[in-house]
Amino acid sequence: MRWKKVAFYAVAVLFAIWTIMPIILIALAALTPRQELYSWPRQFIPENISLESFRFFVNSHGVLASTVRSVVVAVATVFVALLVGAPAGYALARFRFRGKEAFRIGILMTRMFPTSLLAIPLAVIYLKTNIYDTMGGLALMHAALAMPFVVLVTSSLFLKVPYDLEEAAMTLGCSRIGAFIRVSLPLALPSLVAAGIYTFVLSWNEVFASAVLTVHNRTLPAHIISTLNVSPLNFKFAGGFFMIIPALIFIFVVRRYLLSMWGVAINK
Repeated sequence: MRWKKVAFYAVAVLFAIWTIMPIILIALAALTPRQELYSWPRQFIPENISLESFRFFVNSHGVLASTVRSVVVAVATVFVALLVGAPAGYALARFRFRGKEAFRIGILMTRMFPTSLLAIPLAVIYLKTNIYDTMGGLALMHAALAMPFVVLVTSSLFLKVPYDLEEAAMTLGCSRIGAFIRVSLPLALPSLVAAGIYTFVLSWNEVFASAVLTVHNRTLPAHIISTLNVSPLNFKFAGGFFMIIPALIFIFVVRRYLLSMWGVAINK
């Protein structure tokens, strides 16, 4: 049994290194002085740490504005996806209705269509509804991309919440909605946090829809993609490192809710 435990932790460490190594490499390259970055052979760890490339990227035209738009769109995407996806997941977990399995399969099928095939129809619909090149329209698109994951994750955890607790709340005077808000929703918060993290990261990193559905109000990934071909190498590394920071901050802020509340939900 001991060697199995050692093997498990060894594999976990290897996966962690495999995941973290690209972030470390991008961070080192972004903090390397420009002259040292272009030198050969280049050392793995730079002799001097410089924020020159980072400041160059941040002060570039449109970077800060597109960053603000990315944060706004990502937060709005999380709000819309959870507002619609959590009740849908609850309905799948609690109610029996005709076409339930077809609905579940249909949710998964929406992720089978490449976004590129939907580019022209989406652009036409957005132009007709006057939401083209708006942050709200882009948030709706990102929420649609994240909705299947949100619905399936929340429904799986609502199944683990005993229905007896809701019935007890309703016998004490709560309505069905009140029992959902006061009993089931707090116990399902871990799944909501996990779905929120996934939705935020998906919206933050999404490029194609942002590039197709916006022109003047592009998010940071779309703005960077449009300028990478004519940018120096240090600009690319600084942009890659800057893209990681907001997502890491968001995950770091909400992770404690995920870890603590998950334990409460499992114990229940």
